[in-house]
Amino acid sequence: MRTQLFKPALLSLAVSSAIWSVPATAAEQQAAGAAAKSGEEVEVIAVRGIRGSLIRSQAEKMDNSSIVEAISAEDIGKLPDSSIAESLSRLPGLAGERVGGRTSGISVRGFKEDFTGTSLNGRELIGIGDNRGVEYDLYPSEIMTGATIYKTTDATLMVQGIGGTVDLRTVRPLQAKETLTVNGNYESNSRDSDNPEFDNKGKRYALSFVEKFADDTLGLAVALASTESPNNQRKYGVWGYSANSAGQVLPTGLDIASISTKLERDTISTVLQYQPNDKLNIVFDVLDIDYSDSGVLRGFIEPFSSANVSGSGTSTTGTQVGANPVLRTDPLKKDGDLQTFGLNVEYQLNDNWQVELDVASSESSKRDLRGESYAGLARSGALNSSQLGSREFTMSPDGVFFTKLTGLGAFSDPKALQLTGPQVWGGGMANLASQFVTNVKQANGDPYSYFNAQDGFLNYADFSEELKTYRLEAVGNIEYSIFNKLTVGVNYSDRFKDKDNKGFFATATSYPFSTAIPSQYLYGGLADLTWAGLGQVVAYDGFAPYNDGTYKLNDAGLLEPDRLGDTYDVNEEVTTLYFKTDFETQLADFPVTGNFGMQYVKTDQSSSGFIGIVGANFAVCDDNNDKQVDADCITEQGDSYSHVLPSLNLSMEVSDNNFVRFAANKTISRARIDQMKASGFVKFDQNIDLIAIPNTTAAVETYGSPWSKFAGNPLLKPLEANNFDLAFESYFEEEGYLSVTAFYKDLVNWTRDGNKLINFTNDETNSGANYFIPGFHDRIIDQAGTYGPADIFYAAGAKVTPPNYGYFSYFEDGLTGRVHGVEVTANVPFSKFSDVLEGFGVATSGTLIDAKLNDGSRIPGQSDKVFSLTAYYERNGFEVRVAGTDRSDFLTYERGGSNKISTASRNGVTLVDAQISYDFSESSFTSLHGLRVSLQGTNLTDVDEETVNDDGIVTTRRQFGPTYMLNVNYAFY
Repeated sequence: MRTQLFKPALLSLAVSSAIWSVPATAAEQQAAGAAAKSGEEVEVIAVRGIRGSLIRSQAEKMDNSSIVEAISAEDIGKLPDSSIAESLSRLPGLAGERVGGRTSGISVRGFKEDFTGTSLNGRELIGIGDNRGVEYDLYPSEIMTGATIYKTTDATLMVQGIGGTVDLRTVRPLQAKETLTVNGNYESNSRDSDNPEFDNKGKRYALSFVEKFADDTLGLAVALASTESPNNQRKYGVWGYSANSAGQVLPTGLDIASISTKLERDTISTVLQYQPNDKLNIVFDVLDIDYSDSGVLRGFIEPFSSANVSGSGTSTTGTQVGANPVLRTDPLKKDGDLQTFGLNVEYQLNDNWQVELDVASSESSKRDLRGESYAGLARSGALNSSQLGSREFTMSPDGVFFTKLTGLGAFSDPKALQLTGPQVWGGGMANLASQFVTNVKQANGDPYSYFNAQDGFLNYADFSEELKTYRLEAVGNIEYSIFNKLTVGVNYSDRFKDKDNKGFFATATSYPFSTAIPSQYLYGGLADLTWAGLGQVVAYDGFAPYNDGTYKLNDAGLLEPDRLGDTYDVNEEVTTLYFKTDFETQLADFPVTGNFGMQYVKTDQSSSGFIGIVGANFAVCDDNNDKQVDADCITEQGDSYSHVLPSLNLSMEVSDNNFVRFAANKTISRARIDQMKASGFVKFDQNIDLIAIPNTTAAVETYGSPWSKFAGNPLLKPLEANNFDLAFESYFEEEGYLSVTAFYKDLVNWTRDGNKLINFTNDETNSGANYFIPGFHDRIIDQAGTYGPADIFYAAGAKVTPPNYGYFSYFEDGLTGRVHGVEVTANVPFSKFSDVLEGFGVATSGTLIDAKLNDGSRIPGQSDKVFSLTAYYERNGFEVRVAGTDRSDFLTYERGGSNKISTASRNGVTLVDAQISYDFSESSFTSLHGLRVSLQGTNLTDVDEETVNDDGIVTTRRQFGPTYMLNVNYAFY
């Protein structure tokens, strides 16, 4: 049997100083020295790979006064995953969320990243998205040494959230060993790209080094990482579902596409540390990330009408009739950058007191651009109903699948396919009607007009964010009753974030006629949509007609109210005064340690923006047609308030290495940025099938409405919760422990999503305003047929007027709720049972959550059940790891129409990853020492991402396929 001595106190001290780069206090140094002088034989930690990571993470968890989880790497650049997001998603109580096939978002105890604080080396971290939440896949694993997840807080944590705090860590060079490491990675997706201009191959390179100079008083750490990663997905989507008069449930419209993108990310992390003596320690760090995720979405979007339907409910077959598809070729280009600069100065005033000054500045920017280029059988209005196509289909709860196509052969023939808009989508250009006056007649004898003139659209949104923080803190050793340490400080942060939502209508210069796809636009092959039963389609460059002048552009900013009404800025200034006292005592002869503290948080917030409403001239906030926003559309609001946030953490060692922990605290998460905006709008959807909805409240409640109204709320207070945790932790091996935690969160303030049915011809929420404009909000039918979800017949030339009713969406404080749950975690090395099983083990956890908001709504990110299991073998340099995560269904956000955020309900997902590796440092080949080779696979069971409606029918499905990566890591020293 092994005779290894398990010394958790010395182990945790070693981890803290060597891995987490927290300089030991004088008392801790003396304790370590005394242990060394005592002659005790303590095994040197030389375990590598996943076992070494588990040992270090366990030591951090055991030594922390708060309830935490941790991940750590042996050295800089040696975390096993491509981004920190994948590593975080396997921790107890955490759940990952895929965005575009990559794990990006992280929920902590059922709260999305927007409600979880994220910091880098203790400083608040910004992202490049719409809100506060950080996109964790933005941060490559090569620059990280680990992370600590605080599930309970203390008063010195400046970055907090109701879910918890995720603190990412980079190296401190004077506390790390010197190294020079290179890393190369080859990536391949199991599924070939459906789009001919993309492939399924990627690569990643990284260089990391740590050097010390001037007798180890000056240290420099640099990490460089460059990534190219493909993503190929198949997206099934519908506009929605409705039941016909026979109760058969069918799509109202289709949105089906093959999507191919490539992520390109270049990262530089630099840390310079100067510690000339025991009193002074200066650290300056810089992080720079350039990020691009570009590609194409190619597929069909169109209304759906049916005939000859047989079957019942969601199990039917039939024919899609009057099929006039729009082949959308949407070039995608998302570019962003993020820079952070930080300076930390620590100075030891005397034997008992230390002061610390921390100053940081962060900036980020992003442009999210999506072009739209339309192609079809002909320009809208050019064909009569007998010239349109049809498709045979089958319908099930999994969605609709097509089995036969008729009259749609042009979509695979570039000489027949027309570069034009097949649908009547140009209603938003009513203010520009004079541009499109012509004597050329449609098939019904009416002249073409602006309704027929939309051949594409160019969407883009610009985001920028700035955050400056200043912190001054003093820490002292005291002797007062049970208290032995006092921390006091002040922190100031100044945040600015804005969004500029822009768009341009595109009309081909061939209007009112159309032309075939120019040969110079074509790629060498067709795009594949056979997986949806839609055949193969022409693949061309969607940016080409924008770049060569084929498209004439008109600014949509003053034509679409929801774009102007989604342009805004938000400002926040937060001052925090805080103190924390550490204590040590005994209770019934059991040693008790912990801390008590409090924060006083003063906030000043404001937002400016626009209220977008279409005027009588069909323009948005431009009554005099001068292309400038009218002054009465500009709005600005703000508020000031304060919070007192107490915190208490207790840890009692009830027997050797067995602890009972208790925590109580009040935390806040600031409201989402997009909810705090001052902007708002009244929007009307020009889709004829919505305009044709009957004018009754019952019809609107059943089918929806072309009308919508939205208002942000700059007066929103932070989300607030009282939190209580009780945990038992038993540490029985240096890589083995069992933990059971019960937690309860009393949500005393949560943002309510209001949704009210109003009359848009007599708006009671706006002094009886009438938004209806004749000639803009009604429609003349150009082809006889049935329209709308109620299948009402209209003759050609008939006027269709919309329903008066629609919904007003808004946000307000005052919602309450509760969350309670249980977490069980076990890290078990099988060597505890038998020496024969040395190297085998499992790390597993399960979290059960019961969450309820008082209005019955769900908390974004909350899964009732989250499980993870990692089984591993690691010995003599050889390592095998299989990891599975499982989460039940949850609510989330996604990018909706006109670059706005909308909610979505996702089905539960089970993901399985695996890795096999060999570290040649354990081999007899000395020339290969420093070399580590690994093969990794993700999403091995090929699990889809699905969004469902309230009836459990799939509205969106994204299929990604497994990804495999071959990694070579070499440390020169």
